[in-house]
Amino acid sequence: MAKEVKDIKERTFQFALRIIKLCQHLDKKPGVPRTLSYQLLKAGTSVGANVEEEVRECHYWLRLLIAAKIMAEKRLAELRDEADEIKHILGSIVVRTKKRTI
Repeated sequence: MAKEVKDIKERTFQFALRIIKLCQHLDKKPGVPRTLSYQLLKAGTSVGANVEEEVRECHYWLRLLIAAKIMAEKRLAELRDEADEIKHILGSIVVRTKKRTI
């Protein structure tokens, strides 16, 4: 298995763990935060299985948490940055793979 593939698998796994911790915090709040936490938990923990699609969805839910003023942007900045980096890594892998098969 290529080093890059191992790296993305580990990163998506660690990303899921961080999402779980965030959702444990959000679940302590009633109402909307708990509902958004459920959606974010589903998306964030399935990133490894459905990597590119789910990372985009996580980015959406994180943006929504910030825009709705449920969580401060600075608390979620690292998760958003990691989602962006994972998305870019996956995009690069897809582009390189397509070039090799053409």
